[in-house]
Amino acid sequence: MTAPLVHVWRLLRWGRVLARHGALGGIERDPMTPAPVRRLARIARLGDRIPRVPTYAAAFQDIGPAAIKLGQALATRPDLVGDEAARDLLKLQDSLPPAPFERIRDAIEQALEKPVEQLFAEIDPEPVGAASIAQVHRAVTIDGRRVAVKVLRPGIEEDFARAIETYEWAAAQVENMGGEAARLRPRLVIEHFRQWTLRELDLRREAASASELRENLVAESGFYVPEIDWSRTARRVMTLEWIDGIKLSDRNALLEAGHDLKNLAAVLVRAFLRQAVVDGFFHADLHQGNLFCLHDGRLAAIDFGIMGRVDRRARVWLAEILYGLIVGNYRRVAEIHFEAQYVPPHHSVEEFATALRAVGEPIRGLPVKDISIGRMLEGLFTITREFDMPTQPHLLLLQKTMVMEEGVATALDPDINMWETSEPFLREWVRSELGPEAAMADRIVRDFRTFAMIPELIRRIDHYYPPPGAAPPEPPLRQVAMIQRRGSVRYALTAALAAAAGAAAALLLS
Repeated sequence: MTAPLVHVWRLLRWGRVLARHGALGGIERDPMTPAPVRRLARIARLGDRIPRVPTYAAAFQDIGPAAIKLGQALATRPDLVGDEAARDLLKLQDSLPPAPFERIRDAIEQALEKPVEQLFAEIDPEPVGAASIAQVHRAVTIDGRRVAVKVLRPGIEEDFARAIETYEWAAAQVENMGGEAARLRPRLVIEHFRQWTLRELDLRREAASASELRENLVAESGFYVPEIDWSRTARRVMTLEWIDGIKLSDRNALLEAGHDLKNLAAVLVRAFLRQAVVDGFFHADLHQGNLFCLHDGRLAAIDFGIMGRVDRRARVWLAEILYGLIVGNYRRVAEIHFEAQYVPPHHSVEEFATALRAVGEPIRGLPVKDISIGRMLEGLFTITREFDMPTQPHLLLLQKTMVMEEGVATALDPDINMWETSEPFLREWVRSELGPEAAMADRIVRDFRTFAMIPELIRRIDHYYPPPGAAPPEPPLRQVAMIQRRGSVRYALTAALAAAAGAAAALLLS
């Protein structure tokens, strides 16, 4: 286990980089920031010239690969980092200089346990993309298929393990301070981040996600997911069908090729709703760089490292919330929040409905180009704070993806109205899921599951209340008071902070 002093030293080093980019000012000014965190931020910026305009994305880029991924995760949390920082973090470019091809070649051969010549007829040593975790090379298989080969950067797993351990330690210290920090649940944020990176660091998981998404979207003929080459896929290497199309970021090229941009925007919205609402499994990184228009007009997606999952009950709530906002039924939206226990019961449903109306009513019926998404999210996060709502990380990831997808759709069709485009799809799904037939089916399933539990319940009763002559159950173990070492822990942390501060001062003076 890493010592607290090491964690503090890492935080101070990263803090120095953040300070040079002016990224600690918000932490110091925010009255909700715990005092120890504010003091650590002041120590980190000692002696630095602070720019007037913070550049959060550039700061995370300078720190390294794990920080880039953390910054992308924090971009989904304007309630945690502030609206200004969240908007800037959305600019994070997940790109770094590529690793030498000799090391990539060795990684491919070690992962697939074969020489490269037995796997590919040719492979381009120059990558088509080099991200923080992996890089992608164009290749042709022995049987003549064009593929993309994604390879983990050598040593990336160890780098991430060290960084995440410090993130977890820091989040635990901050959350233990209580107040607003506890409500925002930073430990849960880091845990979700850890799960994302574990998936991205095992390319078999990413391949499985792509395969599942491909099966789910068979009914959406306008949206294509490339096929995985499982014979050339392992934990550190993933091979998939090469996508040859125009990036959605190149609007002029799309127009020159004669593609219908309004139709592309509608397909994107419909495909995302099918993923999020119908299947509960969605691509959570739908930016323009990961979306292509194929020659036949279909949309295609790549990069399945960050995926979101929402269970059926939450999807029903989500569909009702979205549909309620579309039609202006704020009372029902408020009731759903209370039914889902997103809002503590001591608050008023009527007051919550009024707060939702204040956010939703100004945007109903407007085209996306006239809607300030930042202002809307700011209003929603203000509501969560006023009504003591604990954060729901799975819904925040979905919300971030919705904003990203809305931005891509708007770039294609500036006049698209997301509400109007979504309303028919959501209305039909809500009717099918919440209608009398669906309610009866749910009741039958619940009753059958309850009936199936009866034998197990009888066995448990027999265990705790055995018949005469049977061996008695084991007695419960006595509770033992644990030794509390709060004073020594506090002393160790204080010493670590003092030592780190002294080391930082020595560096500044040298």
